[in-house]
Amino acid sequence: MVTKKREVTKHDKSFATSFFIHTFVLIKQNAHQTKFSRMKYPIGIQSFESLINDGYIYVDKTALIYQLVHTGRYYFLSRPRRFGKSLLISTLEAYFNGQQELFKGLEMERLEKEWTKYPVLHLDLNTSKYDEKNSLIDILNDTLCQWENIYGAVSSEVNPELRFKGIIRRAYEQTGQRVVILVDEYDKPMLQSIGNEELQNEYRNTLKAFYSVMKTQDRYIRFGFLTGVTKFGKVSVFSDLNNLIDLSMDRQFQTLCGMTDKEIHTYFEEPLHQIAENYGITYDEVCLRLKERYDGYRFRQNGTNLYNPFSLLNTFRSLEFGSYWFETGTPTYLVKLLKDNNFCLPDLTSEGVTAETLTDVESFKDNPIAVIYQSGYLTIKEYDEEFNIYRLGFPNKEVAEGFIKYLVPYYMPIKDSESVY
Repeated sequence: MVTKKREVTKHDKSFATSFFIHTFVLIKQNAHQTKFSRMKYPIGIQSFESLINDGYIYVDKTALIYQLVHTGRYYFLSRPRRFGKSLLISTLEAYFNGQQELFKGLEMERLEKEWTKYPVLHLDLNTSKYDEKNSLIDILNDTLCQWENIYGAVSSEVNPELRFKGIIRRAYEQTGQRVVILVDEYDKPMLQSIGNEELQNEYRNTLKAFYSVMKTQDRYIRFGFLTGVTKFGKVSVFSDLNNLIDLSMDRQFQTLCGMTDKEIHTYFEEPLHQIAENYGITYDEVCLRLKERYDGYRFRQNGTNLYNPFSLLNTFRSLEFGSYWFETGTPTYLVKLLKDNNFCLPDLTSEGVTAETLTDVESFKDNPIAVIYQSGYLTIKEYDEEFNIYRLGFPNKEVAEGFIKYLVPYYMPIKDSESVY
């Protein structure tokens, strides 16, 4: 049987063309979506090693880190929560551990010619809740035991500071290399004990003695770095540790944590375009909304504007604008501060303050504005060079809206006519 060949009609050609175009579009869309789904955002990832090995995107700060480790020895950095401090500490730890393979393709690979492995003592005070007298001692004992398992213990070392001192010396003697000391969220015990003066004094005395060891053991120490939300002044935790360089308002290292406009457009062009597509707005409108909602942090006079990295990464992951920073929780210490002080909301954003006020937290009760600023709820808006006075304000809409919604109801009524941003 012979089958008669059917002629190809215009309808057939039209259908084939339509099918081809539709298939091409689907393939392109799938490739487009896959491209976005492969970008992994390190939300909550605080380990530099895990971030690199698991393929998360990393905004390269290693050129600044190289300068940091080669120009000084003892540093302190105050930045708000969720601003990348723990990842910075972890990156320093990987560098001083000599993990060169983790820095492949980063600026550090190009800059560092001599990789050396040092003994690293990493104290993380962000892992516990501090609400009892023994809470701090327990976490110190646990960490000290881990270090003593490596470098040995001596029975005559009967308190945390003596044990810390002995560990530093033995680590140097056993490795032949000076010790690196990294402390993450050094001030968390102090912040969580606000309102309990007896407990706070207990924590203050314990930490003061513990941190002072770094000064007495200077000859055995290669590098020391402490991070926290607040800085306690010369009569408090840091009174004996007066050899720290405070980077909190430093010009050279102001972008060590947080993200700049340049970094956003270097690493995140794809999600910017995807957000524009999802909302049906232009690329420029997306950039403007991001700036209004998450930018605006400045930590020195005429400083670089910085974005909150936590809010940005969540926006890029979900492709939606939201109030991500506040949704992670309101610090109870800030609620207590606002309750205990009769502050008028406009005063928070209009009063002039000095640099000493912003960087030295002597007493929570006497100086709540400093804590509010260092916690990230206020930032530097203007600077009067003649009188050395700073005017503060909310950094962006996310903070302004969150402050009114989550914090203000705890301590004062708000009039509808009052403007805060």
